[in-house]
Amino acid sequence: MIPASASLALTLLLGLLLALTPLGTDSWQPILPAMAADLAAPVGAAQLTVTTFFLGLAIGQLTWGPVSDRFGRKPVLGAGLGLACVAALGCLAATSASEVALGRFVLGLGMSSGPVVGRAVVRDLYSHEQAAGLLARMTIVFSMVPIAAPLLGAAMLFLGGWRGVLWLYFVVCAALLAACSMRLRETAPAERASMHPARIAAAFAAILGERRFLVPFGAMLCSQIGIFAFVSNSAFTLVRGLGVAAAAYSVMFAAVMLGQISGAWASSRLVARLGMARLMRAGTALAACSGLAMAALAWAGVAHWAAVIVPFMAYMCGTALVQPNATASALSPFPRSAGAASSLIGATQFAVGALISTLLGLAFDGSARPMASVAALAGSGAFLIDRLFVHGKR
Repeated sequence: MIPASASLALTLLLGLLLALTPLGTDSWQPILPAMAADLAAPVGAAQLTVTTFFLGLAIGQLTWGPVSDRFGRKPVLGAGLGLACVAALGCLAATSASEVALGRFVLGLGMSSGPVVGRAVVRDLYSHEQAAGLLARMTIVFSMVPIAAPLLGAAMLFLGGWRGVLWLYFVVCAALLAACSMRLRETAPAERASMHPARIAAAFAAILGERRFLVPFGAMLCSQIGIFAFVSNSAFTLVRGLGVAAAAYSVMFAAVMLGQISGAWASSRLVARLGMARLMRAGTALAACSGLAMAALAWAGVAHWAAVIVPFMAYMCGTALVQPNATASALSPFPRSAGAASSLIGATQFAVGALISTLLGLAFDGSARPMASVAALAGSGAFLIDRLFVHGKR
């Protein structure tokens, strides 16, 4: 059960901080052609604005956590959101794609503070099942953004051209900055960590050497790989490979996200009764079964959108049972260095996601086989880690 102090307002605020990353990626995609045309930029230069944003996210994910362990969650979150606001305004004044790419790098640095500090705040306030319940509720909020962001990007493009999306980033980050200033109390421990590079390196090494971190994080990362596969490759697979119309693809994407929302809702309701370990066991089993079923259909030559969407809805439901519980388990051993642990989670996930996206782009053959195979391996990996290292140790 979620404590009374974890109000709906706190859940919404932390969930939106977690969702800044998909907001910055999914709402940007619809405006790329218009931006390239307006700035007379080639496709490669326009695509660079996506790459630099990812680079900013990766660096920021690794940086904000240790800094917030030293200086506190609120000032660091304020600095990150303020930096994002400045970057959005800077991009508005850009006259070339290279200037936009630089601004997007800074925007990624700033926005990455949201998920890192958001996870750390949860660990500051709660641990174990209470933290898992709050993270599951935050995931429901988070899951709304990938559905809404492409529509918001297209709407901003229609209303104000491609620069309208930058105004959206500015307004959202400014609103979150104001909300955090007024409604979020400082949660970092009174005993602050050192910012000496050797101490930070030692903190990271201690976290990576802790079995209680590595095991749930391993299961979480494996299940996350399947999500990365869908987000990065489903458009090519369904639209280009299986002939699905772009409008229909948007509906299918939303349906898959509903699978994640339903799993997160179930996790938030059941974690106090069943416990984190049992929900992770159910989630990894569902992810493994749905991933293997999808791969079997793809390799059997079933070229139909339902053979992708239905298994992925089940896969996303399974991962939503894994993610909040594994995150809470991984963060629980580190009450004094939750920021650093959160940074490692975010940075590693993002790096692996970039690798999976690149590999699937190279492996795309017009069918669902590459994407489905990755989901099958990812779900099976999460299942094996959970059985061998969580339940197997009993």
